[in-house]
Amino acid sequence: MKASDYALQLREKQKMRRIYGVLEAQFRRYFQEALKRRGVTGAELLILLERRLDNVVYRLGLAPSRAAARQLVSHAHLNLNGHPVDIPSYLVKPGDVITVRESSRKLTYFKQLAAEKDTPPTPGWLRMDRSTLTGEVLALPKREDIDVPLKEQLVVEYYSR
Repeated sequence: MKASDYALQLREKQKMRRIYGVLEAQFRRYFQEALKRRGVTGAELLILLERRLDNVVYRLGLAPSRAAARQLVSHAHLNLNGHPVDIPSYLVKPGDVITVRESSRKLTYFKQLAAEKDTPPTPGWLRMDRSTLTGEVLALPKREDIDVPLKEQLVVEYYSR
């Protein structure tokens, strides 16, 4: 293996970590989990990262960035299946319902969000109701649903050396 191949793989891994806002140890655990699953390891890794609650909140359009979504989750502005949750790394599953907490709906941010007409498109595996600020996970994401410009195979090669 050439040094340039290694550098390219490392850069892609770091890019994936930075996009999803995950630290190295946690990212390595996601990779180990993806290895255990049936299917293509790289695609499984991306699917695990997409299922994180902070990412789902971002994908639903409740936050302008993944970092902002992480903060909304950490500050317990959201309910998951009727219960308050403050763990950004929580992995959602089909049927999960994410709502803005009643006490948080009074905040200017959420009032403006509910009134917004120009909304970002929601991926097919999620459904969002802007008027009630409620989102639902319809299915697990598939690789083709994930539009993040990543070459996950390079990340798999990086960890497989």
